[in-house]
Amino acid sequence: MGINMLSAVVITKNEEKMIGECLKSLSFADELLVIDTGSTDNTNFIAKKHHARIVKCIGKGYDTFRNAGLKSAHGDWILYLDADERISPELAREITGIISAPNPLYGAYELPRKNIYLGKSMRFGGWGNDSIIRLFPKDKLVAWHQPLHEQPEYIGQLKKLTNSMIHYSHRDLSSMLEKTISFTDYEARLKLAANHPPVTWWRFFRVMFTEFWYRFIKLSAWRDGTEGVIDGLFQVYNSFIIYARLWELQREKSE
Repeated sequence: MGINMLSAVVITKNEEKMIGECLKSLSFADELLVIDTGSTDNTNFIAKKHHARIVKCIGKGYDTFRNAGLKSAHGDWILYLDADERISPELAREITGIISAPNPLYGAYELPRKNIYLGKSMRFGGWGNDSIIRLFPKDKLVAWHQPLHEQPEYIGQLKKLTNSMIHYSHRDLSSMLEKTISFTDYEARLKLAANHPPVTWWRFFRVMFTEFWYRFIKLSAWRDGTEGVIDGLFQVYNSFIIYARLWELQREKSE
């Protein structure tokens, strides 16, 4: 163990297929902490085999889950990862060098992310040049905010690292559809809580066209080949489902 201790925090729910390799890539950390948000499979059993400490967290927002990790971590530094993400050996060495310094120069560190979608490394459609803020000196991280697409509040400046983490996004169409069920419901409920205007028939065409233009024209999803086209069309489908579920929630509320 070095001068400073690193706590690696992983947010999970029914990730028995992914959690093992995730924790293995974090073997350089001093503490492995799994924030379990309601797993009913073998996720926690596998995590314990990798000597991870399990913290049960009941809540509805990812900010709640990440803040639970902040509260429970014992390290001087904290690194967040999702179960479908991996720290490459090169990135592990870079992080180890950073946390070994006696005085942190920055308040947060942004990690480049290489996205693997349906087995392909993606470069377009919103996947390329991806990076995410996940490493902090613990005393510089104030809190996470927003229940979906959560954002960290921290003290100090941001530094972007050189080496990439690996993100195994959707592995197959079945898992994509399963995640769509929970994601679109959550997104629709957030819009309902924000008093979104009533969903009318023309809004479906507008949001779907907007998403199609964004993915295929602005971000050139088609340049990633078949996988890019599948992802672009699936994003259009997601937009439709979000607003269809919002329409359903608004109708239930009015009745």
